[in-house]
Amino acid sequence: MQILDILESSKDKVLQEDLERIANTALPFEEMKGSSILITGATGLVGSMAVKALACCNRRHDLGMTILALVRSEEKAAAVLGELAEREDVKLVKGDILQPLHMEDKVDYIIHGASVTASKTFVTMPVETIRTALSGTENLLELAKDKQVKSMVYISSMEAFGITNPALESVKEEDLGYIDVMNVRSSYSESKRMCEVLCASYAHEYQVPVKVARLAQTFGAGVSKDEGRVFAQFAKSAMAGEDIVLHTKGESTGNYCYTADAVAGLLTILLKGKNGDVYTVANPSTTIQIKDMAQMVADQLAEGRIKVIFDIPEDALTFGYAPDVAMHLNADKLKALGWEPQCDLPEMYERLVKSFKEQGL
Repeated sequence: MQILDILESSKDKVLQEDLERIANTALPFEEMKGSSILITGATGLVGSMAVKALACCNRRHDLGMTILALVRSEEKAAAVLGELAEREDVKLVKGDILQPLHMEDKVDYIIHGASVTASKTFVTMPVETIRTALSGTENLLELAKDKQVKSMVYISSMEAFGITNPALESVKEEDLGYIDVMNVRSSYSESKRMCEVLCASYAHEYQVPVKVARLAQTFGAGVSKDEGRVFAQFAKSAMAGEDIVLHTKGESTGNYCYTADAVAGLLTILLKGKNGDVYTVANPSTTIQIKDMAQMVADQLAEGRIKVIFDIPEDALTFGYAPDVAMHLNADKLKALGWEPQCDLPEMYERLVKSFKEQGL
């Protein structure tokens, strides 16, 4: 089946618009012509979005790239990627990052996004959370070293910052804060931080051209209608005309980035970032307390037809909620590479809802 036969998101027009916008980003895509790029976590939100965006770049710029989507389940990949999985430039590679990766295909670029992402898992399976992060990332870095890749991006998380100094007007990459290593939920944040050190170490000792993308919470078009995280629950409540229920005081400050902006940021880091360095991928205009975001959705998206209700359980630890933080992420370092976020928080929600509707929600 020819590349032109299938668009990247035929059932979601909003998402397709975003993919076309990424393909039109002023990046040196010609450097990727004829190359092969491996994406781990290809059935996750960011990974699947990266696969679709690169497929769109392939079609728009006639790059002749091979997109290797590393997945554990081909059935899930088919469900997430749809007809795109049938395109000749997309190849599903079944594998597990916990095992050493021996690939016959050439690999020129890597975006490593496979990770445990469910907050509850951080506290119910902290050992597995740590093992997936450390062993998985080491296996990808070994592959990058063996294949002598041109560039690699490791997708870290804003949780690697920990609890930063609340007196800081904005938090830059070097402004790391406190992580309680005796709290099992730190299995996620501390392992992310350790993986960043691992990347820096491979870059220093073995000259692996790896960069770190410290990603804010990401949502927008492309989120599955089955998504259960807070931002999706808020949007679904607004769509259904139901009150938003918070299980915390909502005093933690959230930092966000639109899906398409995040992927454009990852590609910017991949093609223009400095080896062994870290970049924050966040839209500073979206910084807001959870309770205020819930109220914004109730007032603007639901046009005041719903309320925000607090129902706080006695043992919030079992839910795996992150500790309250008050930080305003700074993205100047990534912006210096030419990246600029396009969607503010209200538009992120508007496009998320449109995408949900396109999916039949």
